[in-house]
Amino acid sequence: MDTSTFIASTASPIHYTSSWEAPSNIALIKYWGKKEPQIPKNPSLSFTLSSSKTKTKVIFTPHDKNEIDFEFYFHGVQKPDFKPKLKTFFDRISAYIPWIVRYHLEIHSENSFPHSSGIASSASSMAALSLCLMDLEQQLFPEMEQAYFFQKASFLARLGSGSAARSIQGPVTLWGKNETKKTSSDLFAVPFGSSLHSVFEEYQDTILLVDKGSKPVSSTQGHNLMHGHPFAENRFSQATNHLSELVPIMDSGALDDFIHLVELEALSLHAMMLTSSPYFILMQPNTLAIIQKVWEFRKETLTPLCFTLDAGANVHLLYPNSFRTEIHSFIEGELSGFCQKGQYLFDAVGKGAKKV
Repeated sequence: MDTSTFIASTASPIHYTSSWEAPSNIALIKYWGKKEPQIPKNPSLSFTLSSSKTKTKVIFTPHDKNEIDFEFYFHGVQKPDFKPKLKTFFDRISAYIPWIVRYHLEIHSENSFPHSSGIASSASSMAALSLCLMDLEQQLFPEMEQAYFFQKASFLARLGSGSAARSIQGPVTLWGKNETKKTSSDLFAVPFGSSLHSVFEEYQDTILLVDKGSKPVSSTQGHNLMHGHPFAENRFSQATNHLSELVPIMDSGALDDFIHLVELEALSLHAMMLTSSPYFILMQPNTLAIIQKVWEFRKETLTPLCFTLDAGANVHLLYPNSFRTEIHSFIEGELSGFCQKGQYLFDAVGKGAKKV
């Protein structure tokens, strides 16, 4: 698909307020490494979460400046330090929503989870903002089809944060062109489809907050270190192959195979960090202690519990809803002590973003 598909016409400005909430997501097949403009070097697949989300309200007020103009508030407090990233985003998307220069935007955003906690706040926030923009565009062009609405929202969100492309719909989404899913694209994420096994529609994700502080190396810096990385091309091939293996597993519900691939992907992601130049480590000692405990528990009880990691120290525990009671007891009794102040978040696979 050509990007020109997403270029809107200009239209007379209107006063409008839009509010959307978009979830974070947790990648099962990891995306690490990209080229401009925000194109992934390998396809990725993720669970869309339910409770970990960003709510964004945008007040659109017409003006005559003929330039992008906005204010940003986070949890009610004006945050000028967020403006450079948002300015970059608006610069990237202005060609596709040329009507934006006719508005002043007052953006109010809040998260249901701690900022910089290893939950993809940039994904949920950019997705929510993009949906507000598309909400206004749909008011300006009411003939817009719903499928195009979500597709373009994913396309715009990607230009703010790559993984944000996967935070529009649910419960499982894919981003990045691949042969396994013919509808896939580098430009936007697509839903997994109706073949998804029912066990994954209610899958649980408990996020163990090992370290709630900001990461010493940002995801953007980490992606950039894939340029010239000695193992980069092999990693891109590995992720592509893993996706082709995981899709039929998601169809069949084969949990042992699911566990193996998901944990291998998490460790492969961090292996790339360990072997970058400069190298860096985002896992903490308690991250490793939790992993060991999970492996011991699974071996002893045969419970289908596994972990995955994002680019950070926190651990996402993934498990079927039917095992929730015993796993919650295990978390409380054995794992909570490894969390910062004993904190963890219960979440689950969700259906995607919604208007509020």
